[in-house]
Amino acid sequence: MTFKRLSANKLALSLAVTTALSTPYSTAVAAEQDNQAEKNIEVISVTGTRRSLRSIAESTVPVDIITSGDMQSTGQLEISQILANQVPSFNYPSATMGDGTDHAKPAVLRGLAPDHTLVLINGKRRHAGALLNLAGVVGRGSTAVDLNMIPTSAIKRVEVLRDGAAAQYGSDAIAGVINIVLKDASEGGSVSVTYGKYDTQMAGVSQLESTYADANGDLAFNTGGDREVNDGATRTVSANSGFALSDNGFVNVSIEYRDNDSTQRSGFDPREQYSRLDDGSLDPREFTIDRYNHRFGKAELEDYALFYNMGYDLDNGLNLYSFGSYSKREGNSGGFYRRAKDSRNVLEVYPDGFLPQIETDVQDYSFALGLQGETNDWTWDVSTNYGRNDFGFGVVNSINTSLGADSPTEFDNGALVYDQFLVNATANTTLDLGLPDDVFFTVGTEYRHESYKIEEGEEASYITALDSDGNPIAAGGAQVLAGFGPESATDESRHNIALFVEFDTYLTEKWNVVLAGRYEDYSDFGDTFTSKLASRYSITENLSLRGAISTGFRAPSLAQSSYRQISTVLENNQPFEVGLFPTDSAAAQALGAQPLDAEESVNVTAGFMYTQGSFSLTVDAYRIDIDDRIVLSENLEGDAVVEILQNAGELNTESVRYFTNAIDSRTQGVDIVATYNLDLDNLGDLRLNVAANFNDTEVTHVNDNPSELNSLGDDYVVFARREVGRFEEGTPDSKWNLSAVWNFNEWQTTLRATRYGEVADISTTSDRDEYLDPKWITDLEVAYRPDEYWKFAVGANNLFDQYPQATVDNIGYSDFGQIFPYTPYAPYGLDGRFLYGNITYSF
Repeated sequence: MTFKRLSANKLALSLAVTTALSTPYSTAVAAEQDNQAEKNIEVISVTGTRRSLRSIAESTVPVDIITSGDMQSTGQLEISQILANQVPSFNYPSATMGDGTDHAKPAVLRGLAPDHTLVLINGKRRHAGALLNLAGVVGRGSTAVDLNMIPTSAIKRVEVLRDGAAAQYGSDAIAGVINIVLKDASEGGSVSVTYGKYDTQMAGVSQLESTYADANGDLAFNTGGDREVNDGATRTVSANSGFALSDNGFVNVSIEYRDNDSTQRSGFDPREQYSRLDDGSLDPREFTIDRYNHRFGKAELEDYALFYNMGYDLDNGLNLYSFGSYSKREGNSGGFYRRAKDSRNVLEVYPDGFLPQIETDVQDYSFALGLQGETNDWTWDVSTNYGRNDFGFGVVNSINTSLGADSPTEFDNGALVYDQFLVNATANTTLDLGLPDDVFFTVGTEYRHESYKIEEGEEASYITALDSDGNPIAAGGAQVLAGFGPESATDESRHNIALFVEFDTYLTEKWNVVLAGRYEDYSDFGDTFTSKLASRYSITENLSLRGAISTGFRAPSLAQSSYRQISTVLENNQPFEVGLFPTDSAAAQALGAQPLDAEESVNVTAGFMYTQGSFSLTVDAYRIDIDDRIVLSENLEGDAVVEILQNAGELNTESVRYFTNAIDSRTQGVDIVATYNLDLDNLGDLRLNVAANFNDTEVTHVNDNPSELNSLGDDYVVFARREVGRFEEGTPDSKWNLSAVWNFNEWQTTLRATRYGEVADISTTSDRDEYLDPKWITDLEVAYRPDEYWKFAVGANNLFDQYPQATVDNIGYSDFGQIFPYTPYAPYGLDGRFLYGNITYSF
């Protein structure tokens, strides 16, 4: 199979970009987050060019720089949440009741998919996580790098390139690139301890006071005021230290431990839990059972992480470097409660029903080794790196209903495993091509090998017991998440090789131009070519125009092309058993599945940067067109689908979905960033920052239904209203980040306010849509440094305890609207106010 060829317009664009230098589009760099002194020292690694720059003011494309100091003043303990607070176009939506997604939540840049953003560590490609996000929230159908496996204590700074960069870095860099630079100090360090807890009142969600029978003999409830909750304790201990390796090198080591208790933001369950008595009256247990029987909120997570970064100068100008990590996460989250009267329950085991829980054991490894040097006029870098993510699943407090009372209640469901091995070589020099300035020239090659495995679980986790006639006795597999059976076991791999070149020069003293091209050849998808033209023109010392135009691509992940599993999902507030099948399976092909192709993109940015003393302003407009986006189909269900599934041997599934290149999309928007540093004389100094993102995604084309679905009737659509809405309205249409950092003697006060624009949770019909109004979230931290060693800080995230509007009253079509009072599409979380304290000792 080969890549689908570029359309005529895209082919013309690609040829034009690679053969001519036209009038440059203009762009602007993002706010300079670090202080001026640091900008004059640090080398920016990811800038849209491979030339080392001393300041992001030299970059041809938008770059955000978030320093370790910026991270420490947020009160956030996860890098994803820190970036959401610092970068206006970066969002980290809530995820709850989403199976494994509760344990490794994805993040998005510019409203695109999580796997449209490439992540680097020290400029080297980071391996993706093994988890395929299947929950009905933002990021559905994607695999992505688990950023929260990287401890903040190991990070020196984060560079966020907000522009397409596939021509430089390959697949996945459609929305941009996040480069995490590890600490490299050869001495000193710090130890930090943080404790925090949620102290909140759930807006619009009443506390259940008592249960009784009304005059008709039906359940009735006495409720009080808004429910008050104090939970979700978080404990974090981290340490970092640098050590000298003789006089020629360093090793910097970071360790971190995080222990997060779960949160509970469900409403009470108003449904009858037990079958009625013979006389038709309510079971007396209805009045005493705990009706807060779901767990709706953050998962219980325990994380351990060890990172190191090392460099050593050898003889003859050679430099040896290495970095690596080991991270481990253990998690527990709740599924849908099975009532005592539920057909999936076994009364002999759970007379009062049960809450099945998903447990995960995630282990993540990485190791990189490289050598840098100079030969004649060439500077070169050769490296190799390996990464592996092992995502183990288990289920506890559950049952395989078809096995009856003999069923175990704990299950090993198997595991997902992804690993990646790379060899990368780059070399650069300057060439005299007769232009006004020498051309900085880079050439390189990269080999990448990937593998994806689904490891089988224990038999009881996936089997369905049959009666003497060969029919299922009851629901099979572990309740809440069936294990991976023999038919799900997968061991797929592929490799690709890339060749890339880049030219960077000044056509005049004020006009910088960058031209890049990349050719890639995949063992399973054929080849592709991408290119990029970027430019910056300095009108004056204070005003610069910048811009870029590029083509890009994203190959289907191995998980998207080979994953197979059955799980419980919430559709229109009702749980269903849904099977995900690869496109080459009999069940998927009977419903119209076709082999996956690669996504193709065109990315354009334009803007300007203005600086005057301590004031800077940047404005960046962008447009990203993506063809053949890889998406999950609708959950196809109904009697006709069930019959097809049974004929294909799928006995436990009520509906089916598969991956498909179903849509084209257009994302366009504007980023605006302004910073101003004030010297307040005897009152210290004040740093002000205003950042805004306005973003709109439109699904511009949806493929026609395959003939196999059309034959089933008009009710079957491969990609319909709900999924279109997830892309177009599932992330904020705007976002404002306002911050002020005031340093006065030993005190530092940080005030941050973030406004999230409208978000919608689109359903299958308009009367069930939920629109979340814009909301301001305010964070405050006060820190005190009595000397150079100690720092004491207290703070509050979501100081004013803001929630999305509750959906408790929207129960005309489902009691689950009462149990799950907030939509997980809320971009600022569902847990309310978080209070914390921190003590840090530096040495």
